[in-house]
Amino acid sequence: MGKIILTGDRPTGRLHIGHYVGSLRRRVELQNSGKFDKIFVMIADAQALTDNADNPEKVRQNIIEVALDYMSCGLDPEKTTLFIQSQVSELTELTFFYMNLVTVQRLQRNPTVKQEIQLRGFSDSGEENKAGTPVGFFCYPISQAADITAFKADTVPVGEDQEPMIEQTREIVRKFNSTYGVTLVEPEIMLPENAACLRLPGTDGKAKMSKSLGNCIYLSDSAEDVWAKVKGMYTDPGHLQVSDPGKVEGNTVFTYLDAFCKPEHFAKFREAFIGKKVSFEFNSLDEVKEQYRKGGLGDMMIKNFLNAVLNDTLEPIRERRKELEKNLPYVYEVLRKGSETARAVAAETLADVKRSMKINYFDPGVLDELIKEQEEKYK
Repeated sequence: MGKIILTGDRPTGRLHIGHYVGSLRRRVELQNSGKFDKIFVMIADAQALTDNADNPEKVRQNIIEVALDYMSCGLDPEKTTLFIQSQVSELTELTFFYMNLVTVQRLQRNPTVKQEIQLRGFSDSGEENKAGTPVGFFCYPISQAADITAFKADTVPVGEDQEPMIEQTREIVRKFNSTYGVTLVEPEIMLPENAACLRLPGTDGKAKMSKSLGNCIYLSDSAEDVWAKVKGMYTDPGHLQVSDPGKVEGNTVFTYLDAFCKPEHFAKFREAFIGKKVSFEFNSLDEVKEQYRKGGLGDMMIKNFLNAVLNDTLEPIRERRKELEKNLPYVYEVLRKGSETARAVAAETLADVKRSMKINYFDPGVLDELIKEQEEKYK
């Protein structure tokens, strides 16, 4: 069996640069590396419905937003299967079978589940004005295990917040294989290589970039929107004057530079300052950090630099998205074909699972054997 990737995102809105550095950029690199035989990227609308059941239209509208972001970032339908989760019904059936292999107590201990329940304000303790946790949402790790194993993926490129989820998938695979015989593939997590990309903070310095917190820079943001958000970014509150020594650690602007800055950006930015009173004579990010720590480098200068770096990254993505927006039927056709391909693959895995569980009653030859066994029993 060749090497296979499965990854994806919930369609809760446009994707932001945290998604980009956390997984999306890496997906494109892996797609173009030639090292993987199959790559499946899923728009997880069924999982999005677990906490948006009262607003399916929101999820429906966001599917195209995510697809546009995927393709504008470089995911190629000729190399990567892009599909919609709810259109692969085999995933739901696998989820149901896996539910018998996981205890409620184990799900309750999952750190990601606990964090997400808290983030959404769910409560099962009867607190007033708080909704209980939907069962579908609570079982999210089991659904994710079905998604991964359906495609026999051995590699799952995600952010570090998904580590507990992948570990739970591995537990389910081990439990299934030990109970019914080796059938499923145990996946490995692939984290971003750049430490700054593990979890990009929000523009306000909060630990996580989140749509609900309004601290995101979106992949489709205009250059004007990006500059407005960069100008308001959290830096070092003690760095009041240009001459003051500043802290790099915990400074959101530098965290973003660690994630996005490339060597070629320094020459480009220097050229932008030719003929101006202020110069930018740095050749590496380490030099910028050293100067900021000593003092003599203002926050607006590094914000200007970050803005240039971000827009250098985002401009090609914005342009590709504009072209794709002019041909939405093509985008939907990509998703339709991808969903058909994904369903065929998942159906093969489901057949393997049923065979291992001995619930493939009507497969060729199996029914004859069952009848023979029963006739012997009732003689």
